[in-house]
Amino acid sequence: MRGAFKIGKIAGIEIGVHYSWIFAFILFAWIFASGTFPAVIKNQTQTVYWICGIIMALGIFISVLLHELCHSLVAIRKGMKVSSIVFFIFGGVSNIESEPKTAGVEFLMAGAGPLSSFVLAAIFLGLASLFASPDNIVTPVFAVLSYLSYTNLLLGIFNIVPGFPLDGGRVLRSIIWGATKNLRTATLVAGNIGRIFGWALILFGISQIFNIQLFGITPNILNGVWSILIGWFLSSAADSSMREQSLQEHIAGVKVKDVMDKSPQCISPAASIESVVNESFMRQGLKALPVCNETGLLGIVTIADVKKVPQEEWDNTTVQAVMTRIPLDSVSEEDDLSAALKIMGEKGLNQIPVMSQGKMIGLLSRADIIRYLQTQQQLGIKNKPKPNTDISGRPV
Repeated sequence: MRGAFKIGKIAGIEIGVHYSWIFAFILFAWIFASGTFPAVIKNQTQTVYWICGIIMALGIFISVLLHELCHSLVAIRKGMKVSSIVFFIFGGVSNIESEPKTAGVEFLMAGAGPLSSFVLAAIFLGLASLFASPDNIVTPVFAVLSYLSYTNLLLGIFNIVPGFPLDGGRVLRSIIWGATKNLRTATLVAGNIGRIFGWALILFGISQIFNIQLFGITPNILNGVWSILIGWFLSSAADSSMREQSLQEHIAGVKVKDVMDKSPQCISPAASIESVVNESFMRQGLKALPVCNETGLLGIVTIADVKKVPQEEWDNTTVQAVMTRIPLDSVSEEDDLSAALKIMGEKGLNQIPVMSQGKMIGLLSRADIIRYLQTQQQLGIKNKPKPNTDISGRPV
């Protein structure tokens, strides 16, 4: 979980919070404490408003957590592994280590999130009714529960918008996928709708900033900025999803052994950083080197490792002192290239050792993958997926 810290584990799933979410938490607490609750809860101290604001922000966090957990639990039930759920400024993301194998599985996974939000909205509304005052006085408890109900309702509605990668977009993709048996077509349609929805939010945000009233909504600068940020995120995510689908098509059926460097250069643990920088990083353009001795792989040294040492100390510092030691994340030569690339992306790795029976037999780097794709494009080679198959290649 890069850029995030772990706060616990639920059903074997690590729960992490990205540092950007702290800003969102403070922002939500401030908005409710300084504007929303003082307007609806009368004759209370600023302390009460801030307590309500903090509880509201925590309630939103728990609601989004339950939303993502529903996605994850369905995925686990369908045989997929979920490594973590990470919260960041725009919400939460379930890190599911494989794509749904069929349209039906994606439909169930995607639909579980919005359904949970609507259920929570009903629960909070029911609880709020228990604390309703007979003389229509809005109490702090009633206000918090009512706004949590309203927030979950908005979360559910927002997520059923049929634009990828929102849940509604994934439901739409699953329906098109099931009807056409073509994941690429389904992704392009859902992704383009997601892109259009993102740009619509950006244009709406601009109208809010420039005091232009649309759809009867009173212009508000803060709402405008927030709409632009969410719109930009959705549009970028849709573009990224379509690029990823295109990449998956190009590497479908390709194994790690087809792309890896089968004779990677190894460096001795006693070598100096100075020699590695001059002879390998600068002269050969390498970004990382395996560190080996007669017993095998000891670790890996990267440019990031070297940068931790002041340049004047490079000549007197050995590779062994700065290398990342075993055990390292690794792949097998028979692994699909797409699976290896996913591991590298999640772990933030530029290269990964290829192991067999405890021995390193190659090294796979992003540069190797890029060269493979460039050569494939130059030669006009196209992978031809079998017709009427699901994402795993099985007949449907």
